[in-house]
Amino acid sequence: MPRPTGRVLTLLDLLQSGGTRTVAELADRLGVEGRTVRRYVNQLIDLDVPVESVRGRYGGYRLAPGYRLPPLMLSDEEALAVLLGLIAGRRAGLTTAQRTANETAAAKIRRVLPRHVAARLDTLLDALAFTDEPGTSKAPDPPDSAVLLGLADAVRHRRPVSIRYTDREDRRSERTLHPYGIVAHAGRWYVTGEDAALTEDRTFRLDRITATRTLPGTFEAPSGPDPAERVRAAFATAEYRHRVTLRVHGAPARIRTRLPATVATLNDPAADADAGADPDADPGTERWLRVELRAERLDWLPPLLASLDRPFVIEGPDELRALMAEFAERLTSHAHARPGTP
Repeated sequence: MPRPTGRVLTLLDLLQSGGTRTVAELADRLGVEGRTVRRYVNQLIDLDVPVESVRGRYGGYRLAPGYRLPPLMLSDEEALAVLLGLIAGRRAGLTTAQRTANETAAAKIRRVLPRHVAARLDTLLDALAFTDEPGTSKAPDPPDSAVLLGLADAVRHRRPVSIRYTDREDRRSERTLHPYGIVAHAGRWYVTGEDAALTEDRTFRLDRITATRTLPGTFEAPSGPDPAERVRAAFATAEYRHRVTLRVHGAPARIRTRLPATVATLNDPAADADAGADPDADPGTERWLRVELRAERLDWLPPLLASLDRPFVIEGPDELRALMAEFAERLTSHAHARPGTP
């Protein structure tokens, strides 16, 4: 959109917000001189928008009372961002009435989108996945639309893409990625795929990607877990300060209520000889399971393990055993405390 046309639309948006706007205020908001504001006002009048001139010390411009502006004035990126928020919101534990309003709003916006914008939206929806069931997490904030759309296009057409990435230690790098999919998880957006230089699967946060560039060529999508499962596995096996191993006697389904796949991995030692065995295949049967997880801190684990209410053995680290003993001692002291005891 040419800059003057964009400023005219911005002027219309400012006047739509109501009240009288002075020439000085409008000039400052638009980054132009006062005479340019007057020229933009005349352009709106030529388009049959009833802009009134208000004289006096506090004069300026306003829209005529009762004038109804078009109900939707969004750029392509804005429309896509709104729709993405609505789509993600369906997964965020909305009530039935809220979901209905959400879907109605999305349908209305979808109907008025230009064909090329609708095509970009379809490309984006094809690339999206969610790790959480409805109601288990808040809707993620929409990421940068240029990054999101660039990655979605690369996912759909199996094109390698160059990304500029800043990791959690503020180290910047440029990587070539073969993206498998875009995933919403726990209030954030991620892209998962193969890092071409390392030839291994990686998961990157979209809010840490500052730019993308599609590269020549194509790649073959791998078989195996879908993008959402890959993100879950990446979180469960990520490198953190502590590596915790436990043996818990219980049903996999019950353990998973406290230790989901994004936090821990479950293995059945009795089935090690059977490569095809799945510890979650019979989620109702109690047995000894090996649990592995990684964490930056250990202080949240004692109350979590106690809430399992199942026998468990801590194989490591020793620091967790000490924390568990301290936690048990505190509970015992509370149990024996008398009313009024400090």
